Amino acid sequence: MKVVSLVPSITEALFDLGLTENEVIGRTKFCIHPKEKVKNVPRIGGTKNINIDKIRALQPDLILANKEENIKEQVEALMNDFKVMVTNVETIEDNYYLLKNLGKTFHKEDKAQVFNLKIYEILNQAKINSNIKVAYLIWKNPYMTIGSDTFIHKILSEIGFENIFKNRTRYPEIQTEDLAEADVIMLSSEPFPFKEKHIEELKEFYPEKKIMIVDGEAFSWYGTHIAKCGDYFEELIAEMNLFKHKFH
Repeated sequence: MKVVSLVPSITEALFDLGLTENEVIGRTKFCIHPKEKVKNVPRIGGTKNINIDKIRALQPDLILANKEENIKEQVEALMNDFKVMVTNVETIEDNYYLLKNLGKTFHKEDKAQVFNLKIYEILNQAKINSNIKVAYLIWKNPYMTIGSDTFIHKILSEIGFENIFKNRTRYPEIQTEDLAEADVIMLSSEPFPFKEKHIEELKEFYPEKKIMIVDGEAFSWYGTHIAKCGDYFEELIAEMNLFKHKFH
């Protein structure tokens, strides 16, 4: 089966499940994992500006899209000519079924189950031993954060963080003063590439707070990615437990 993936984390999952470059025949420019395999797969634009003619030329049997990451009109245009599977992953359970469905679709059920079990194992072990209020920023100018109906929120909650914007939905814009309640401000490495200088800017307002850059992929890439983040979460939690111990 020839497949085009319009979703970076799903492209990674397909290769993790054992598909090859002969089966994954198209991807977006943001599909960067696994590096050594995606480099041989033709690009069909970005997640929000798909090149429909390029996809037509590839003649895939199946296109994998996502409700949040792709543009509805572009996906609907593809549906006129191709079989399109539209995914929507907001919870850990959604992710479980995403992998289960991919496993079923590509006859890789056993591999999908191995990844699902690994993800549950990692999330069960990754627990902070006290409540830490967090603000997780994904964008700057304006600052944007995450509401409770996002996958990132679910991962944070699973680990034991309390999202101070849990009463909001999707990706609300916020002001610097809205961060006052947070113990920790996390600056995600993507989609906005936060750097050290951005920590310094916020430190001027909040010298007392812990402000840190976190691996955006570990929190936002659904599919198989979390199965590889065990060490990362372990280190993060050790750092948080130390921080909490020091300040309380």
